Amino acid sequence: MAIENGAAFLLKVSDGGTPEMFRTVAGLRTTQMSLSAEPVVVTHKGSGGWRELLPAGGIRAVSLSGAGVFTGSAAETQLKTQLLSGGLDRFEVSFEGGERFRGRFQVTRLDYAGDFNGERSYTVSLESSGQVDAL
Repeated sequence: MAIENGAAFLLKVSDGGTPEMFRTVAGLRTTQMSLSAEPVVVTHKGSGGWRELLPAGGIRAVSLSGAGVFTGSAAETQLKTQLLSGGLDRFEVSFEGGERFRGRFQVTRLDYAGDFNGERSYTVSLESSGQVDAL
């Protein structure tokens, strides 16, 4: 696998249209994605003292987060509106090599910060709801 540019790791939000278009959440300097799978332990007396897991069991989830400079873009406004309404939007994460993940996410946290002599910044956290597809 080739080394990839971190600036090409983008968080995008759907415009909800047909055809669906995804626009980059502006101002992000860092983007992070965590994939998790909660195991289901099925260990029993016959396991010989070794833990056994249920294949494909448990809950799979994707968490997204990012931090950047506030630009007042439409995508940033959509994040705030979605957080306040508790709704779900479709998001896409894309990488330089062409790999993409798409699914429905809820904005679970949106923080703003600013110094008297610096830029206004924000951090955002999202949690998946339902299946996330690798494209």
